[in-house]
Amino acid sequence: MLDYKLLERLCTADGISGQEDEVRNIILEEIAPFADDVRTDNSGNILVFKKGKKTPSKKMLISAHMDEVGFIVTYINKDGTLKFEAVGGVNDSAAFAKNVKIGKNKIRGVVCSKPVHLLKADEKKKYPPISSLCIDIGAKDREEAEKYVSLGDMIAFDSPYENKDGRIISKAIDDRFGCLVLTELIKSELEYDMYFSFVVQEEVGLRGSRTAAFTVDPDCAIVIEATTASDVPFAENEKRVCSAGGGAVITFMDRATIYDREYYNIGMECAKELGVKAQTKTMIAGGNDAGAIHCSRGGVRTMAVSVPCRYIHSSSSLACIEDMEAVYSVVKASAEKILSL
Repeated sequence: MLDYKLLERLCTADGISGQEDEVRNIILEEIAPFADDVRTDNSGNILVFKKGKKTPSKKMLISAHMDEVGFIVTYINKDGTLKFEAVGGVNDSAAFAKNVKIGKNKIRGVVCSKPVHLLKADEKKKYPPISSLCIDIGAKDREEAEKYVSLGDMIAFDSPYENKDGRIISKAIDDRFGCLVLTELIKSELEYDMYFSFVVQEEVGLRGSRTAAFTVDPDCAIVIEATTASDVPFAENEKRVCSAGGGAVITFMDRATIYDREYYNIGMECAKELGVKAQTKTMIAGGNDAGAIHCSRGGVRTMAVSVPCRYIHSSSSLACIEDMEAVYSVVKASAEKILSL
């Protein structure tokens, strides 16, 4: 069983792209006694080597990203409210009227907009754009607000973590779950030597994975992610993409990568052998760090295994523990099978 208390620590930590320090510190504390070599590069990635029972002929990299989507303070208005911009792919609807935490001191605020009685008829029919919103921290004016926040401060969703009836509801399951899997693998006894990268700035352009893959120079890679599950009343057929409770998601193609077909088949075979559920995505959508890793140097044979996650990139996403356990099992077995070839 995965350590879901650790997942809670990871998910409730705040780390938008470029400000992953809090998350990185938790991971470094957890892995220090178990890894053979740990270093943090100039980008802020954690690069890890873990000795296994055997040294394989290929170099395997397993990767997950530490950052989450969120916002950043761009201006303080005269009335003490804050202007902000999105960091990563956050829809207008995900920002509207949400509770947030600002900066290292985690000052609490609420995203506010034009009062309903001032809205025109057409404005009432759509969510206001992020550019029109402010954050209210209760400050009476700019001078008071500046005592608590600064331009460039991180803004993260302020929402609870809940583990109930086999489901996790939390912000930042994307991709703190992947960080959990890497941490658990590093703590485990490995059959083969492996490399791991906890990377930064995935949500703003796969930046950390690009530098990590160049440094490690792997022959093969597995990216662990959270991916969109649209098994909700508003989507039908292939537009549901994948389903929470349907098992590990092994992807054959997305907008950034066409995955190694042999590795895709290995993942599906491992799931079958282990007796755990597996599925694939029924739409070519999204992307992840594999998009940078598979193009690194002379090319890297790459697969992606993800946990299906409803309401991704919002203040409260939902994923099933059964799927999380399946991802861990499939990743460990697939890595060993690939390295044995």
